[in-house]
Amino acid sequence: MINEDGYFDEREAAKYDDPSSPVEQVEVIESTVDFLAELAGDGRALELAVGTGRIALPLARRGVPVHGIELSRAMVARLRAKPGGQEIGVTIGDMTTTTVDTGADGAFSLSYLVYNTIMNLTTQEAQVACFRNAAEHLAPGGFFVIEVMIPELRKLPAGQRIVPFDTSPTRWAYTDYDVTTQAARCHYINVVDGRGEHSEVPFRYVWPAELDLMAQLAGLRPHGRWEDWTRKPFAQDSAQHVSVWQKPIG
Repeated sequence: MINEDGYFDEREAAKYDDPSSPVEQVEVIESTVDFLAELAGDGRALELAVGTGRIALPLARRGVPVHGIELSRAMVARLRAKPGGQEIGVTIGDMTTTTVDTGADGAFSLSYLVYNTIMNLTTQEAQVACFRNAAEHLAPGGFFVIEVMIPELRKLPAGQRIVPFDTSPTRWAYTDYDVTTQAARCHYINVVDGRGEHSEVPFRYVWPAELDLMAQLAGLRPHGRWEDWTRKPFAQDSAQHVSVWQKPIG
């Protein structure tokens, strides 16, 4: 839900940090932080769409200074309320155009964007701009990392455009794909006290090869691609990928 305070208002932000969510599990967070800390080395990290700090906070506890860019003030308020949240610098704004002053502390050795968030940018132009913005914040030799799903078009029967991904007696969720524009809209229906509530979020799905071209346009070179944060090899049946590009040193 979009409002004047950012992409996700308080109602949507309140749904984050669900301890039952797969991305909130300790092993997932630890493998993510291990991966990112190795790339950051002794440098600083910039998280695009830092949200409520699911990754920024444990990465900072690992000793990596983290700064975030975030459009939603509701998300930042939840980050600030957590232990250590006041120590994470956050710049409010759109991750496609918002810049962080690197004059005092120097450029970042790592920039990253996790959990499908590149798809929250609903045009190819905006996604390209995000790559360029990330690259401009990196020091030579720095890395840009994206975690994103593979579009589930193989699940579409001929002539259909709906893919359900969550069903229970009190919750239904499905994605409506438009294969002509790469637009997708995720619908969520929750039953609370016998009444159904509906919400939806627009996305633009993107393919690995398309991301590589965006990186090339931003002056970045491929470094590696894996299925997940444990560096499981990326394969034909992988449902997601973690991709890394590097800013040339010279």
